[in-house]
Order: sequence, then structure tokens, then C-alpha cells
Amino acid sequence: MSRLVKPDGVGKQRDRLLKGVTLALRELAARPKLDEDARDMVAFMALALREIQDTIDVTCAAWEKRDYWVKADQFRREWDWTRTSADRLETVVLEDRWAELPTLMASLFQHVSKVNLPKRNTLGEPWLGAYAALREKRGLDKAYAVK
Repeated sequence: MSRLVKPDGVGKQRDRLLKGVTLALRELAARPKLDEDARDMVAFMALALREIQDTIDVTCAAWEKRDYWVKADQFRREWDWTRTSADRLETVVLEDRWAELPTLMASLFQHVSKVNLPKRNTLGEPWLGAYAALREKRGLDKAYAVK
């Protein structure tokens, strides 16, 4: 019997999310002023970093099941920046602390500087509607059912 291979594993998901964060960060840096799209970009980066953190836990759980404790701990330490950055990005966007954004962007650039984006944008604009999704996820906006 052959092995089952998942074509879209957590590693590929993590790479795709990291490319989305990098694209949003570069687009945000090129903006002359903060607008609705900029708010969506920051919210998208926060949500994407949370999802990346979830993939880290899945990867480490598989390693811990095989008793690779040291490898799992090292991997968690390498990716711990995603949790703290997501917290700070959420604070910036939900509490309107836009003065903190430039220093946060500089620290994020250090982590994503080695991510290679394709010359042609194949990701589109994944940040559209991310601010509303973040507010709903945090329970700040209740979704109303249409009757």
C-alpha cells in the first residue's frame, strides 16, 4: 500500500501565507498615506501570521509524536516572532495606534526579507475585507443574519 501524500500540506500553506504577508508589507510600504486598503493590509497580516502560527503547532505536534522534542522546540523558537507580531499588528489596527506601525513594519521586513515573490503577482489582493474579518473574529462586530 502506498503512502498518502497531501498536496497542500502545512509547509506549503505557511509559504503561501508568508508570501501574502510579504506582498502586503511591500504594498503598504509603497503607500503615501493610510487608507481603507492600508487598514485591510495590516489586518490581513495579523490574520495571516495567526494562521502561520497554527501551522507551526501542527508541524511540531507531528515531530513531538515521533519524539523529536529538540527539533520541535527549535522550530517553535524560530517562528515565535509570528505570535508577537500578530499581537502587535492587531493592537495597531484595532486600537488605531498607527504611530507604532513604522517600527513594526521594520521588524517584519527583517523576517520576510528572504521571501521571493514572483515577478507577476499571482496572489491578487488577499487583504480585501480582512479588517472586517478581524473585527468579527475578535467579536467587535456581530454578524447579522438576513431574514
